[in-house]
Amino acid sequence: MGPGRGRTRQTEIYLRGLGGERPAVPVQLADLQEAARRTLGAAEFAYIAGGAGAERTLRANLAAFERVQLVPRMLSGTKERDLSVELLGQRLASPLLLAPIGVLESARPEADLAVARAAAAEQVPFVFSSQASVPMETCAAAMGAAPRWFQLYWSSDDEVTRSLIRRAEACGASALVLTLDTTLLGWRPRDLDLGSLPFLRGQGLAQYLSDPVFRSRLGQAMPLPSVRPPVTPQLLSTAAQLRAKGKTFGLSLKEMQRAAARFTATYSRPDLGWDDLDRLRGWTRLPIILKGVLHPDDAREAARRGVDGLIVSNHGGRQLDGAVASLDALPDVVAAVPGMPVLLDSGVRTGSDIAKALALGAQAVLLGRPYVYGLALGGEAGVRAVIQNLLAEFDLTLGLLGVGAAREVGPQHLR
Repeated sequence: MGPGRGRTRQTEIYLRGLGGERPAVPVQLADLQEAARRTLGAAEFAYIAGGAGAERTLRANLAAFERVQLVPRMLSGTKERDLSVELLGQRLASPLLLAPIGVLESARPEADLAVARAAAAEQVPFVFSSQASVPMETCAAAMGAAPRWFQLYWSSDDEVTRSLIRRAEACGASALVLTLDTTLLGWRPRDLDLGSLPFLRGQGLAQYLSDPVFRSRLGQAMPLPSVRPPVTPQLLSTAAQLRAKGKTFGLSLKEMQRAAARFTATYSRPDLGWDDLDRLRGWTRLPIILKGVLHPDDAREAARRGVDGLIVSNHGGRQLDGAVASLDALPDVVAAVPGMPVLLDSGVRTGSDIAKALALGAQAVLLGRPYVYGLALGGEAGVRAVIQNLLAEFDLTLGLLGVGAAREVGPQHLR
């Protein structure tokens, strides 16, 4: 047996340190975020790092993990730990997935493609975002047989929604993740103070710009906005960005302007209801996972509707300010749907955070902002470094808890 993932990663970093080499992607979380902030522009960092309102939910997610305490057991360890878990009939190498995050081109030009390659190399499933910067087919081709899911925002144009689902099935997605908490865009002061919405610059629209149904709508007139932006050098720069983006997808500047307007007008469905899930079931053969569930009654209704799994999430604190922390909501949701797969998203930062989520009943967790910071700092290699560090710490956490496998973590390891 080998030394385990954690000790292997530690040894690699320490041995490189003998030659004076420091990690290009900081291991410390605060340093990782600060390094990314220095690398990114103000608007780009604000979009990635910011939360809704006064960012109470964002802070609550982190504070919830601080409150949970692990209790290690002695003289019960193993030389090597088994990090694998069973989820939706698949054996995953670890209980970690990369969460869907839009507009990854704000961090690095390679965007979703770099993340897809990193995820495949590290055997971590990647959840493709509806607001991706690279079409899902391109990312899927780069991943080979590695697992991927597709995250869906239900557009007010049902035919666009159905087209995205068909494409997700065709490119090998093994689950459909319907996001429920973004039927309206949250109030995000960091973005508002900068007057910056990346979609209006054509960013994060790759799934739509490559979609035949969405493209067929671009000849249709859209109502003009009540506020027209002044003609400034910045507006002219935006037009240049739209023109350049349009060349990638074979669209003119006018078509790109129409695409941005149509997307912002139709990307979400504020009146989405439970009965819509019955229609969704008729549109896809994929397992349906609901992302954004925080209340146990919603979990029970999802189970009654035949949903295949839940992701307890508050969108990383980016939607509703003052919402319950995801980790605090997790136990009640798990108790409400015995036997249903429940995952945890929002606030995961460390290997011990993964252990805490598993101990409270999650089968796996989704990682968000940290891998985007890694992307900003080093592209594919940066994302891989973040994943390697997180899973190394998780492996060591299991060993120090006295646990030989991820599936053995439970409430007995909590105070």
